[in-house]
Formats: sequence, structure tokens, C-alpha cells
Amino acid sequence: MEFDWNNPPFEMDGSLTSREIEESFEDPFAIKLLPDSARFSAQARYFNLGRSAGGEGIFSLYRTNGKLIRVIFARPFQPEERFFYQRKVDQTLS
Repeated sequence: MEFDWNNPPFEMDGSLTSREIEESFEDPFAIKLLPDSARFSAQARYFNLGRSAGGEGIFSLYRTNGKLIRVIFARPFQPEERFFYQRKVDQTLS
């Protein structure tokens, strides 16, 4: 899977690196969601919740053509996302 980092549409403010964001997509427990909102589905945008190799939880909004991923927005997990992610991991491992 390849990423398009040319002119990212959000500021990489230093809290996350492009490598950490890419690692969150490689997380074997990553959760990929297709939003049910018409606002997002009209432009085929998806959500990814995953952890980097260093353990940082990352929420990403992205689009893809099946070969190339374009991250539109990324940030560290919020408490609710951390809880949701961990619940899904626990369900998978039990």
C-alpha cells in the first residue's frame, strides 16, 4: 500500500509523523470504517483507527483508489476512540 504525501491537506504539526500514520494502517487490529453519513460517502472517504509501532493511537480520515491512500486528516486518539479501539481488540482476542 502506498501513500500520497504530496501537499497534505492538513498541517503536520509535529505530534504525528507520516511514518506513524502509515504504521497505523499496518496495525493488524486497525479498524477501517466507511461512514454512513452522506457527507462522507459521496466522496468515498473512510476512517482508520490504528496504532503506530510505538503504540500511539491514531485516527485518520482518508480516501483511496485501491492502490494509493491519500490521508486527508490525522490526529491522536480521543478517549472515546481509544475505548472503541480497545474494545474491538479485546473482542477479537477473546
